[in-house]
Amino acid sequence: MPMPAGSFQSGPSCWDRIKMGFTMGFCVGMASGAIFGGFSALRYGMRGRELINNVGKVMLQGGGTFGTFMAIGSGIRC
Repeated sequence: MPMPAGSFQSGPSCWDRIKMGFTMGFCVGMASGAIFGGFSALRYGMRGRELINNVGKVMLQGGGTFGTFMAIGSGIRC
């Protein structure tokens, strides 16, 4: 069925796409940081508070890095 002439649906704005790219990249980076950071910290013999601090730091670094690159990639596609 054809759409009426006066109504059109616009997609998300470029800024919304950049924010969504950063959010998705941040989530993926956090997950990979938890996996890789956790295994490397356990391999180095860390336990307790030291383990949690190290894994948290690696998760934030991975999330921020991957989120930034995903946001840049989403911005290029706008």
